Amino acid sequence: MKNTIQDEKLKDKISADDKAKAEKAIDDALKWLESNQLAEKEEFEHKQKEVEGVCTPIMQGLYAQGGGGGMGGMPGGMPGGMPAGGGGGPNIEEVD
Repeated sequence: MKNTIQDEKLKDKISADDKAKAEKAIDDALKWLESNQLAEKEEFEHKQKEVEGVCTPIMQGLYAQGGGGGMGGMPGGMPGGMPAGGGGGPNIEEVD
């Protein structure tokens, strides 16, 4: 996410205010992660939701403008989203 908002190709498509908001949310989360490595799973998920709450509307705006077409996604897809490779391919069933 941090690399995406700092991408030179997208700098004209993200407002300075949105970029600052996203960078602050990401930096705060990274600092929290460094100092809370022993936190519970729920705490990590809560922090992830906070960052997503700030960054998702910004990224949706980028995609609406057509600026998100060439951006790379997260390996394996977004957490909680469709699994990677689970698209329209054939289903293979085990046969005895």
